[in-house]
Amino acid sequence: MVDFSFPIDGFISILDYLGTIAFAVTGASKAIAHKADIFGIIVLATVVGVGGGVTRDVIFGRFPTAFSDPIYVGLTVGVGIVMFFLYVKFKKQMSIWLVFDAVGLGVFSILGASIAYHVVGLNFLPMLFGGMITAIGGGILRDVFVREIPIVFVKEVYAIASIIGIVIFYVILLFGVDVQVSSVIGIVTATGIRLFAMKYNWNLPKVRGT
Repeated sequence: MVDFSFPIDGFISILDYLGTIAFAVTGASKAIAHKADIFGIIVLATVVGVGGGVTRDVIFGRFPTAFSDPIYVGLTVGVGIVMFFLYVKFKKQMSIWLVFDAVGLGVFSILGASIAYHVVGLNFLPMLFGGMITAIGGGILRDVFVREIPIVFVKEVYAIASIIGIVIFYVILLFGVDVQVSSVIGIVTATGIRLFAMKYNWNLPKVRGT
C-alpha cells in the first residue's frame, strides 16, 4: 500500500483509504450475491480491498503496508460488517456500488502509478504496470474466488479506462505539473471513462462467431 516516507504521504494516504473502501464494497457485494456468510463477506471485502496493493508492493520489493498498518484491514473488515447488516437496504441503490467500483478503479490506477513514480522515477512502463496491478488485481482475485471469469477480460471498458487514466497522469507529469494535480486529473479521467462505459454499454471488440 503506501510508503509514508513519500513527501506527499498525506494525499496518497487519503487516496489509498478511499480506494480500499471502494473496492471492499464491491468485494462484499459480490460475496453477498453468491450467498456467502459473514466470514466470506469479510474475506472477499479484504481480498479485493488490499489484494492489488499487496501484489504491487511485493513486485516492487516493498513490504506491504496492509500487513504492517492495521487500518487497511480494519477498513475492509468494517465494510464487510456494514454490508452484511445493511446490504438489503442498500440493494435498491445498486448503481451506487457500480460507482464505487469506478471510483476504486480510478483511485487505485493512479495510486499505483504514483507509487511506481516515487520508486523508479518518471518511467512509463513501471508506472503503467504498478497502476494496473493495483487497479485490477483485487478485482481479478474477487472474480476468481467466486468462480467467474474476471470482468476485466470479458466485459465493458475496464482495464482500458485504467490505462488511459495512467497515460494521462504520466503525460501531465512530463509537462512538470504537480503530482497531486496530475493525480486528480488521472483519477477523474479513469473514473469518468469507466462510468461512461457502464452508462452507454461500451465494450471492446470480440471474435465474431464465438
